[in-house]
Amino acid sequence: MATALLIIIYIAFIGLGIPDSLFGTAWPAIYSELELPIAFGSFVTIIISCGTVLSSVISSKIISRLGTNKVSAYSTLLTALALLGFSFAPNLWVMCFWAIILGVGAGAIDVALNNYVAIHYSATHMSFLHCFYGVGVSVSPYILSLVIAGNFGWRGGYRIAFAIQLIITLLLFLSLPLWRKAHGGENESAENTHKDLSFGSVLKIPGVKMMCSLFIASCAIECTCGGWGSTFLVEYKHLPAEKAAQIIMIYYIGMTLGRFLSGVLAAKLHSWKIIKLGQIVLGLALLLLILPGGVYLCALGMFLIGLGNGPLFPNFNYLTPENFGSDISQSVIGIQMASAYIGIMVAPALCGLLGQVFGMVIFPFYLILFYAIMIPVTVHIKTVLKRNAK
Repeated sequence: MATALLIIIYIAFIGLGIPDSLFGTAWPAIYSELELPIAFGSFVTIIISCGTVLSSVISSKIISRLGTNKVSAYSTLLTALALLGFSFAPNLWVMCFWAIILGVGAGAIDVALNNYVAIHYSATHMSFLHCFYGVGVSVSPYILSLVIAGNFGWRGGYRIAFAIQLIITLLLFLSLPLWRKAHGGENESAENTHKDLSFGSVLKIPGVKMMCSLFIASCAIECTCGGWGSTFLVEYKHLPAEKAAQIIMIYYIGMTLGRFLSGVLAAKLHSWKIIKLGQIVLGLALLLLILPGGVYLCALGMFLIGLGNGPLFPNFNYLTPENFGSDISQSVIGIQMASAYIGIMVAPALCGLLGQVFGMVIFPFYLILFYAIMIPVTVHIKTVLKRNAK
């Protein structure tokens, strides 16, 4: 039963990933059709992120009341409806409305499944979980690359994504009874006896703020690449939209592969070792991206960014019970997810504004800034956590 449930959770994470790469990849076509400035895409991404931050902060109480299974099913349904709404949106304001629904749904399922897997499964399973998220975010650019130049354009891509999301939603509703059978009383005790700490109490725990900053930096790099990588390739490298979508797909394939390899390595290496390896690859990839070169060098750089940054998020999450205790991990993960979505909200939006003013030439240097924040914080927090353990 536990294995069957794990497969369902993996599929749910594919559904979580599908919307995340869709808007950024489609944006060059959207702003051309609706005659909008490039930077206006930030309005939609900010609203999505606000919804996820709010949902993440209050998710601990909702999960305690409804359970992980129902929260996952209803949240996926919300994201499916939002994708359908996007496909019919006649203007930016309608998109902004559906962005709220999309953000609220995504935040709740993210916290619910991350905490569940961190408690009930191994580090390998956590990395594989986010590997399947990578499958989801890789599927969207691929779908768009096939249809964006056709009669249905970007709207057709959104409708295909809605159909996939709806199938995943139905699967989650059909699997609701499986959750109780999979872990028996362990499932109930993990969700009903945890300590539900307040926002302020969680932030006072030594090391939590630094972990939050790591989530912000990693997610800023991930989502800026996904949100503005296509625009960088179209506006600065002068590639056609369908070619840019293919390269963004390669970026997400790199992220998926990085998380898969992380899952394999987790059998022999501790999560902090995997994080170190990922950060080394990420640093080399960012240097590649600023070198002068053609489309193939850009594709390689984007692939390696995904490969290096991909393992960081799942390993940061998996370490939460170890770092702070399983009894409060759900509350801590909720704050960490909120921090992650602050990075997702602010970083791509600021990149869009800077790109509007200075041009998308700033894209690789902007990513390097977050990497420069990430490395010293990683070194310092390991010292803090060792002190806490003693």
